[in-house]
Order: sequence, then structure tokens, then C-alpha cells
Amino acid sequence: MTVPGLPMAVPSRDLPTRVRIHEVGARDGLQNEKATVPTEVKAEFIRRLADAGLATIEATSFVHPKWVPQLADAEALFPMIGDLPVALPVLVPNERGLDRALGLGARRVAVFASATESFAKANLNRTVDEALAMFEPVVSRAKAASVHVRGYLSMCFGDPWEGAVPIPQVVKVCRALLDMGCDELSLGDTIGVATPGHVVALLAALDEAGVPPTALGVHFHDTYGQALANTLAALQQGVTTVDASAGGLGGCPYAKSATGNLATEDLVWMLRGLGIDTGIDLGRLVATSTWMAAQLGRPSPSRTVRALSHEDSEEH
Repeated sequence: MTVPGLPMAVPSRDLPTRVRIHEVGARDGLQNEKATVPTEVKAEFIRRLADAGLATIEATSFVHPKWVPQLADAEALFPMIGDLPVALPVLVPNERGLDRALGLGARRVAVFASATESFAKANLNRTVDEALAMFEPVVSRAKAASVHVRGYLSMCFGDPWEGAVPIPQVVKVCRALLDMGCDELSLGDTIGVATPGHVVALLAALDEAGVPPTALGVHFHDTYGQALANTLAALQQGVTTVDASAGGLGGCPYAKSATGNLATEDLVWMLRGLGIDTGIDLGRLVATSTWMAAQLGRPSPSRTVRALSHEDSEEH
């Protein structure tokens, strides 16, 4: 499916040798779809992603169905994929969501906080501090059950209502999430306005506040075409976990200006060229995203998927 030897691997001494990709296509990627995706299709999507070598695949969200109707089938979906030998984190908005996830045997959960008051109000109908207070017992109970907890933090680089988000404000919420027991944090560029210098400045401020890059993942949207540049800047600062969505699926239902996530295939192509190991079979991943695009009835927005699937069709 790819031209032998391409992209040519040219390692850099200031970059990690391996990166863990946190695949969000099945949850963040599909949650914004208007047409309901059948549960069986979601399960097959996750199975194909696992077969392509992705070791962390965010499966679904245990939110109330009225908020995210696309993920109302969480109870039906999770048992269909529970046998997979990969990490299957799920989003839990509150203690009720945690109860549902634990009842199905979930071993990795995530809470979803905001760095800004406007988005906390729009997404959670709470202030930032009220949302953190709501998450505290969720994290505490999850840790007591030996469950891994990820803390998502939205609007780290810009907010559609508030504009630029002060770096100390982001650091404060990150510190609060770690202090309550989160094992890792994911820094979200929800509307895709980050640039590399901003990424470096935030990571430096976090490190100074005792939040090292090893505790962080980055979650970039490609609204302004900056996702790969921002990812590279984060890798140069020591981050080794990157969120991405197969085929570039996804947006955010609570932020109208949020466009697609960084495509996993585009990320893997860049990392392969940098000599960084991901454990992912790019050909199988492209085939999976091409299949999923057919299920959704439209082409994948991923440039790598389009390039490689076009090449494949011309060969045949």
C-alpha cells in the first residue's frame, strides 16, 4: 500500500524513540456524527483499530444519552470488545457514569474538565471549580478500585467565547487534576488555535509547576492546519503520548468552531519519517479508516488516508 522505503526515516536526537498513540476515533471521532452509527459497526471499528496495532483505544462514553445520543449504546458496546488485548478507556462524567463503567469491568476511565469558565458552563453547566469538585469523588473512587484515570482538559490554548487563555489559568487546573489523583492529563486544543511557540510555553510552565511532560498527552485539532507542527513541538519537549483519531474523525459538539482531530494516519506518517516507533501497521490503519469512511458515506479527511488509498486504487 505504501512505496517501499517511504517515508525515509531520519531520526532526531531531540525526540523520543517511541510514542504512544491514544486513539480517540471511536469516541471523540464518532460522538459528533448526526446519523446513528450501529453498535456492531463501532465494535468492528475498534477491533480493526486493535488489529492495526493501536494499544490504547478510547471506546465510548458513559454520559447521559440525551447529551450525546451517538454514545447511548455504551452498555451494549463495551461487552462486545471486552476481550480485546488492548487498553479501552471510557469517559465518565460523574459518579453515575463511573458506576456504569465499573459495572462492565472498565479498567481505565477519563474525566473531562475545562480550563475556562465559558466552556465549563457550556459543556458541564458548572463553573470550573464546581466541575473539579464533581470529579473529585469520581477520581477517588476509581483510584480506590485500582482503575487508571485520565484527566482531559479542554480549551488549553484558546476559547471561542473568551479568546486567549492565560497559561497560569491552565496550569492551575492541571495541577488540581493531578492533585486529586489523575494518572495522566491530556491537554486539549479544542478549537485548534495553538501554535508551536504557545505549546512550548505551556509545557515549560507546567514543568515548572511540577507537571512533567511524562504525565501529559496532547490533543490537537487541525482547524488551522497546525496539529502536526504542534505535536512535533510537544515531542521536542519530552511528551510521548499523543491523542489522534483514525481518519481524522471528530470535533466537539459544544464548540461550533472545533473541526476534526489530528488524523492518526497523518501522525503515524510523520513519526515514521522521524524514526519514532508506534507499533502501528499503517497499511492496516489506512484500510480501517477507508472502511469506516464508507460506513459513514463520505471520504476520510486524512491526507495520508487519501494519498495511500488513491495510490492503492491506481495500482489495481
